[in-house]
Amino acid sequence: MNGHGIAAIYRFEMARWKRTLWQSLITPVITTALYFVVFGSALGSRVTSMDGISFGAFIVPGLTLLSVFMQSIFNASFGIYFPKFTGTIYELLSAPISSFEAVLAYVGAAVTKSVILALVTLATAALFVPVRVDHPVEMILFLVAISSGFCLFGFAIGVWAQNFEQLQIIPMLIITPLTFLGGAFYSVKALHDPFRTITLFNPIVHVISGFRWTFYSITDVPVWSSVLVTLAINALCLGVIAWMFRTGYRLKQ
Repeated sequence: MNGHGIAAIYRFEMARWKRTLWQSLITPVITTALYFVVFGSALGSRVTSMDGISFGAFIVPGLTLLSVFMQSIFNASFGIYFPKFTGTIYELLSAPISSFEAVLAYVGAAVTKSVILALVTLATAALFVPVRVDHPVEMILFLVAISSGFCLFGFAIGVWAQNFEQLQIIPMLIITPLTFLGGAFYSVKALHDPFRTITLFNPIVHVISGFRWTFYSITDVPVWSSVLVTLAINALCLGVIAWMFRTGYRLKQ
């Protein structure tokens, strides 16, 4: 294991993020505040509670993961796409570092950013509504696992993308709709069939449900299902990235 190589890439990615730290942290604060203002004024008086939890507190896990999904993908995808764009990717490919070590460094930095972002979002939410965490250890584990899965997904998008527009297609046109339709701001149990059954095929439902369970001990699907889906996302993305490096897909062109 080339620890020096991993640490060098990790420090470089974190240093790049620190140069825009103010924008990176102020954005989720403003976004979170706006969500509570809008949802609180528009829906708070009509939907007082969801599954026995006040509506404002209920949406906190989903709102946090909405930020985590998007930032995980964007941070990880840009981290590997930029060397491709500038032509410095060949320095990485020729360096005495394995593909696994390179992915570990890039994705590790992106996961660190996502976890910090999530904690900032939760701290902001706590200013507006009472937030409790029934299972703090499981919450951290879920947060790291979810961040890792979507950072790996973003890394694969960064390898696949050939321009900046393609970096945004999947997050904006697929992940965002799936998140809003995945129980981020409502309970799937409130839906009627066949929509409830159809919604359960959305993997985001399982991810958000498991994360919400760590807060309030309530779920839309069994916790084991959330764990399996989260691990499956990580495994699938790792497999795709391994194939990309093995074949040189859009890396050695």
